[in-house]
Amino acid sequence: MERRYCGSLSEKDIGERVRLKAWVHRQRNMGALFFLDLRDRSGLVQVMVDPESQPAAHAALEPVRAEWVVEVVGLVRAREKPNPHLPTGQIEISVEEATVLSPADPPPFAVDGKTDASEELRLRHRYLELRRPELQKNFMLRHQVSIEIRNYFAENGFLDLETPILTRPTPEGARDYLVPSRVHKGKLYALPQSPQLFKQLLMVAGFERYFQIARCFRDEDLRADRQPEFTQIDVEMSFVDEEDVMYVVEGLLRRVLPLAGIHPPAEFPRMTYAEAMLKYGSDKPDRRFGLEIREISAAFAGSEFRGFRQALDEGGCVRGFAVPGAAEASRKQVDGWAATARQHGAAGVLTLRKKDGELIFQVKNALTPAELAGAAAALGLEEGGLALIAAGKAASTAKALGALRLELAREYNLIPEGEHAFLWVTEFPLLEHDEDAGRWVSLHHPFTSPDPRDLEHLESDPGNVRSRAYDVVMDGVELGGGSIRIHRRDLQSRVFALLGIGEEEARSRFGFLLDALRFGAPPHGGLAIGLDRLVMLMAGAPSIREVILFPKTASASCLMTDAPSTVDQRQLTELGIALLPKGDS
Repeated sequence: MERRYCGSLSEKDIGERVRLKAWVHRQRNMGALFFLDLRDRSGLVQVMVDPESQPAAHAALEPVRAEWVVEVVGLVRAREKPNPHLPTGQIEISVEEATVLSPADPPPFAVDGKTDASEELRLRHRYLELRRPELQKNFMLRHQVSIEIRNYFAENGFLDLETPILTRPTPEGARDYLVPSRVHKGKLYALPQSPQLFKQLLMVAGFERYFQIARCFRDEDLRADRQPEFTQIDVEMSFVDEEDVMYVVEGLLRRVLPLAGIHPPAEFPRMTYAEAMLKYGSDKPDRRFGLEIREISAAFAGSEFRGFRQALDEGGCVRGFAVPGAAEASRKQVDGWAATARQHGAAGVLTLRKKDGELIFQVKNALTPAELAGAAAALGLEEGGLALIAAGKAASTAKALGALRLELAREYNLIPEGEHAFLWVTEFPLLEHDEDAGRWVSLHHPFTSPDPRDLEHLESDPGNVRSRAYDVVMDGVELGGGSIRIHRRDLQSRVFALLGIGEEEARSRFGFLLDALRFGAPPHGGLAIGLDRLVMLMAGAPSIREVILFPKTASASCLMTDAPSTVDQRQLTELGIALLPKGDS
């Protein structure tokens, strides 16, 4: 008799003898009858033991408690009192034989239902937390997503190719995880932050269409949607432009998202980076709700109000957005919004309300009636609404209002439940200026192609050169990003020069790429989508920790295995490594 899974049983199995091997989810001793809920990854089923007719089975199961592992053989029959909340709630198993396979100590937190156990405790016993049905559901979804990804790319002519894990360090971007070499003492490998250069070399090699579900590593600060090791869906294609890459990615998302009941549109809208920052204050705007930011500088062109006048005189702007029904916001709320604005680089934020037909500005008598009316009209402020207004440099104003837009949408429940919005953000700046370092740095990476329309300004006006980069956004979350790459050696050298990477340094760090570009590199481009992030959104999980089997803490440590850990001196000597005492640098 083959083993059956608990959640696979149904009314069609009534009358069948079945064998189950599972964990005890809970037990109930009703005196005359003894009940257990058994659980495996497929779900739950109730088993019943009659002490009078099956004394041996009862004796075997009577001592069991939650999380013991048992084997039972019994007859499937209809339940006298069905449970409509359980998929197997119409049937139960009348036990004939029973064996305890493994007893269990009481778990440090409940595996069934909600738990108030600390995150530290749950991560220390992650193997127990992974028994929770809601988490197992996440990983079953992840499994299905991975299968569909591979099937989709195989059907579309892509080759699943693996790139190296041990590679050379890359000083640009996030910090590398370094791996010392025993054979080459004093030299180190790095774990890949991305397969970027290798997948470009695969295009030079002529494979034309590549994909990989790739493990990547970045030694950087953690947050809810970031871990030191992560998985990305990595894609590269030859002889393509931006639209070709977008078409393939949209097809992939239309293939996998329905697994979670999400159905993307036939074609995703496009928006330039400049428009996204102007309207939403973010390069990954959440478009499930309104609250669009509007430029209202014209309303204050001749204003005597110092807060606006100074910003405009210094080449800045005045912008804001209106929130319907928020006119009764309290002073405490407004102070909180001002604090948020300051956290994101603005001087603060001011309010304009419309109550009983009257326009009320936060700073009394600071604006003329004409300025108030002009601002209200420009913002689309209606009766009972409130507008938030910020003034200053365009970049800091956009960032502050973008953060406030999200905060107020949550505060006033403006995000429709179950609704999703997709978007491509395009034409990112090629470079940004690092004020601390006093030089230009790549906004994405140094292999991103400049927009051909801006090539003539590459050296003369680098800050206004657009790139051929694009990000795909879902519900205000960047699912992934990519670009058309530089495939000409001469152009790659020009970009390196802008970044302050001289010929000798470029040769030392990227000589293999520059050599490859000499031998007929095709035009190519690609994209990487964060698999962890994608599954997190599909599962409706609050953090990628909920869709990664053994996640790290905010300090990049594993509480379960106590990693990172010390190693013995013999290993260090073999590697030629001497550790500094704590506190030394």
